[in-house]
Amino acid sequence: MSIDIVVAFFLLGVIARLLKSPFTLPEALYKSLTIILMLAIGLKGGVALAKHASANIITQSLWVVSLGVILPLIAFVLAYAIGRLRRIDAASLAAHYGSVSVGTYAVAVAVLENRGIAYEAYFPLFVVLLEMPAIAVGLALANSPNNSANNSTDKREVLHEVFFNQGMVLMTGGLLIGYACAQQMPRISPLFIDLFPAVLALFLLEMGMVAADRIRALKDSISFLITFAIAMPLIGALFGAAIANVISLSPGGVILLAVLGASASYIAVPAAMRAALPEADHGMSITASLGVTFPFNVIVGIPLYITLVEIFLA
Repeated sequence: MSIDIVVAFFLLGVIARLLKSPFTLPEALYKSLTIILMLAIGLKGGVALAKHASANIITQSLWVVSLGVILPLIAFVLAYAIGRLRRIDAASLAAHYGSVSVGTYAVAVAVLENRGIAYEAYFPLFVVLLEMPAIAVGLALANSPNNSANNSTDKREVLHEVFFNQGMVLMTGGLLIGYACAQQMPRISPLFIDLFPAVLALFLLEMGMVAADRIRALKDSISFLITFAIAMPLIGALFGAAIANVISLSPGGVILLAVLGASASYIAVPAAMRAALPEADHGMSITASLGVTFPFNVIVGIPLYITLVEIFLA
C-alpha cells in the first residue's frame, strides 16, 4: 500500500526529530504556512457555498453542531469517571476532543483529492462551525460549586478567544471573502489553491517534529491518557460517520465528517482554555491531542476511515 505524499512529509519530521537532527523550520515560516492553510480552507468553502447555498445546508449545519456538543460530553465522562482526572482537567481535555484539527482536516482533503474521492465542496463551513460548541461545553462541564477558577475568569477574554481566535478569524474571513468574491478567485488561486498540497506538506513536516517531541514527553504512568487519545478518535469518527449518514452526505463527506469527529484541537481550544481555566493541566491536553491523536489520525486513522466507509457504503 502506497503512502500519501503529504503524510510522508509528516513521517520525515517524526524521524528527523527521533534521530535528534538539528533541523527545524523557522518559526515565521511555520506561522505563515498556518495562515495560508486556514485562509485556503475558508476561501475554497466560500466559493463552494456561493455555488451550492441552500436551505438543506442549514439543516446539515445544525446536525454538525450537535456533533460538537455530543463529543465533549463523551470525552468528559471517559476522562472524569474512568480516567479519574480532576474535573477541571477532564473538562479541558473534553473541549480539545470536541473541537477539530484544521491540520487533520487538510490532510484528509489532500488524501481524498489524490484518490479522486468527491465530497461536499462547502465542507469548510462545517469546520468553522465545529470550532466553537466544544469550548462552550467544556466551560460548562468545568463549572462546579468547588471550582473557584470560574469566579476569577475574565469572561470577556474567554469570549474573545472563543470567537476571535486565529482559526475562527482566518477561516470565517476566508469563507466570507470566497463567498462574496467567488468570480475573482482565479487571481489568487496560484497561492491558495494550486500550492495548497505543497504548503500542507511543509506544515506537516513541522508537525511531525512537534508530535515526536510530545510523544517522547509521555511516560508510562499516563497510560490512560495514551489509551484515551487513541480510543476517543475512533469514537468520534463513529459518531461523525453516523451523523453524516443521517444528513445524506456523499461517501467523501462521510469520510470527512468522520475525520472531523476523530480530530482534536491543538490551536484554537488550547488558547481558549488557558484563558478560561488557568488552573487546568493544559500540557496534558495538548500532549494527548498533538502527541498521540494527531499522528494516529494522519498515519492510521484517515486510511482506516476511508477503507471502512468504502466497505460499508460500497
